[in-house]
Order: sequence, then structure tokens, then C-alpha cells
Amino acid sequence: MKKTDTLFIGLMLFSMFFGAGNLIFPPFLGASSGTSFWPAITGFIATGVGLPILVLLAVSLVKGGAQTIGARVHPLFSTLFMVVIYLSIGPFLAIPRNANVAYEMGFKPYLGDSMNQSLFLFIFTTIFFIIVYAISLNPKKMETFMGRWITPILLLSMVILCVVGFVKLDAPFKAPTDAYAAGAFSKGFIEGYNTMDALAALAFGIVILTSIQQRGISDRKQLTRYTVKAGLIAGVLLSLVYISLGIMGARMAADGSFENGTDILTVASTLLLGTGGKALLGIIFTLACFTTVVGLTTACGQYFSKLFPKLNYKSVILIVTIVGFILSNMGLNQILKVSVPFLVMAYPLTIVLIVLTFFSRHFKNPKKVYRSAMTFTGVFALMDGLNAFGLQLGPVQTLTDVLPLSAYGMEWVIPALIGTALGILLSQIGQTAPAEELEIKTLL
Repeated sequence: MKKTDTLFIGLMLFSMFFGAGNLIFPPFLGASSGTSFWPAITGFIATGVGLPILVLLAVSLVKGGAQTIGARVHPLFSTLFMVVIYLSIGPFLAIPRNANVAYEMGFKPYLGDSMNQSLFLFIFTTIFFIIVYAISLNPKKMETFMGRWITPILLLSMVILCVVGFVKLDAPFKAPTDAYAAGAFSKGFIEGYNTMDALAALAFGIVILTSIQQRGISDRKQLTRYTVKAGLIAGVLLSLVYISLGIMGARMAADGSFENGTDILTVASTLLLGTGGKALLGIIFTLACFTTVVGLTTACGQYFSKLFPKLNYKSVILIVTIVGFILSNMGLNQILKVSVPFLVMAYPLTIVLIVLTFFSRHFKNPKKVYRSAMTFTGVFALMDGLNAFGLQLGPVQTLTDVLPLSAYGMEWVIPALIGTALGILLSQIGQTAPAEELEIKTLL
């Protein structure tokens, strides 16, 4: 495979990852963390960049990808977990969130307050999803549309905004808010969940592997090598963008208080470039959200058409775009209310599942280790998610509050380690790995 092919696949992966959350959260983190910016952004990059690359690596190492990894817990768990992941990063959460943000940032600023916003949102999302559907119809051309055309325009727009920001914004960093005053790294670590990229990587893995295989690469080691190279290209670009946006947010904090990252970028772009800045920001948001929605739609189409053979690829992406279109018209606030609690539940399970993948060759009975670790993790992740929904857990909440790292939203870590240790202990008790597990481990 040519080096340029790897580069463009990496650019395509960057464009799929880089959506609404990737733009919104770094500047707000910068404004909130202030003088604690560097540990905060390091934590953010750990889960916003490092974890997605690890997920891609794990998916490429195992024949069958994420589905096989989940099957090490139980085949039913694997199917249910992956269906929930695809629906969440697809039509039920991430797709409508990105479409709605594209409207909010790309077009709404040019409409008067007196205009019928619901009607214009309906018109915008209709056109948006028709184009998404048209491009998603042919996954083979995704690299051309996204890697060779759209991503360079997106990156150029980002470079213009960030360079002007570095030149014109020179205010010193302010003191961090209470949330970042202590444990800035862990706070940034949790904020990295909001990008949803680790979950998206479970879905995007199949898209990237398919793109590589279409170039005649079938050897597992070569697939892994090219996947890692594409992931590193995307990861470096994402890290640079996050740091740049974060610094811009930290310097903008001197100009007042902001409710979120969109407010910061709107004020900054107008301050730096006037009316042209608002237009540039609109282009950035629209392209970023569009490429992510195309990537997610394609990933959902490839997964569900294999899971349900009676549904062909075109039928699946049609369903995905219709559901995404309907939910997009609910409004951004309603979408975000649902997404945060889900992320709090899903991320710990994903992290533990992927970490175990890299050590499974050392387990005598991987199923016991996986099941024990995921059970312990899942209980506390579920409680944390219910708490994020606003449910009062009473004495149970008191129990979780005394766990180490609970103050940083990571109370699941110790239970995960206990579950893993218990699984390893049980696997040592007079059992050897089943033949099918040995076959899986040889691929690692």
C-alpha cells in the first residue's frame, strides 16, 4: 500500500473522529483549567486521543474485531454491547448531536431571532441528511470525499483560526475553577469521554480495516501496522487541534465568563476576524460535524447489514439517516441530557474491555477474567450513570463515595482491578483455556 494511501486513510479517520464534541470541549476546558491547563489537557488527550487509538489497535489485532473481543465475556453480551454502542454513537445520540450542532453554529447565527427556528432546523437537517445518505451509499469513495477533499479544507480552516488566535490573543491564564483546582488531570480525563471517540473507534475500526483491505492487504500483522499508522496520523492531528483550541479558551477567559465551548469560539472568532470569523467558524463546525455523521452512518450500515443479513447496506443507512433526522429536530439540549449519563456508563466498560484485550494471552481462562472484571466494573458504572441521570441512590451512593478515586468520577477503577484479580485467581483453579480461546489468542 502506498504511503499516500495511509496518509489519506489517516486524514479520513481524523475527519470521522473530529465532530461536535471535539470542537466544543477543549476551549471550555482551557477557560476552566487556566493555570492548570497542561495537566488538564493531558488527561483530555489520554481519553480523547490515546484511548481511541488503543481501541483501533485492539480491534485490528483480533480477527472479528470488536464483536470477537466482546464475545470473550459472552456472545450475548458482545451482541448487546455492540448494538448499544452503534445505536448510541449512531442514530440515537452522536449523529443527531452533530447535525444539530452543525445547524446551531453554521447557520443559526445568520437567522433573526424572530424567525421560525424549528422550520429552518427542519429544512437544514433535510438537506444535511440527504447529502449524508448520498455519500454513505458508496463507502469505497469515502476516502476521496473525506480524506482528499473535505479534511484538507477543514484543517486549513482550523489552522487559520488557531494561528490568528495565537497572534492576537496574549492574555495570561487565569486561576483554575474549583473543578480543576485539584485533580486537573483526572477532570480532563473524564471530560475526554465527551468526545465519544473511544466508542466511535469500536465502530470506525471496521471502516478503516475495510479501506485497508480494499488495497489488497489481508495479512493480520500488516492490517494492524497500517491501522496503527492511520491512527497515529489522526491522533497527532487531534492532539494539536485540542491543544490549540484549549490555549485559545484559556486566553479568552480574561474576556468574561462563558457557558460552554461554543460561546468561547463564537466570541473568539468574531473578535479575531469580525464577520469573516463567524463564517469561518460556521465552515469548521459544518464540515467537522458532517464528516463525523458520514463516518458513523457508514459504520452503522456495515455493522447492522452483517448482523442482520436480511437488511442490506443501503436499507440500513436509510433507516439510520431517517432516525438521525427525526431526533435532530428534538433540539441540542434534549440530546445532551441523554448522552452524558450514557457516556458515564459506557466508557468504563469500554476501557476495561480494551485493556484486558492486550493481556488476554497471559490468562489461562480469559472468559473467567473478562466476566469477573466486567461484572465488577459494570455494577459501579451503572450506579454512576444512574446518578448522572439524577436518580438518588441513597445508601448505595454513600458506599460508592468512600471508594478511592470517587471524587474524580473514577470509582469504578478499584472494583475493576478487584474483578480482574478475582478472575485471574479463578482461572488458575484447575482449568485450561478452551480451544476456541487458544485460537483467538494466537492472533494477538
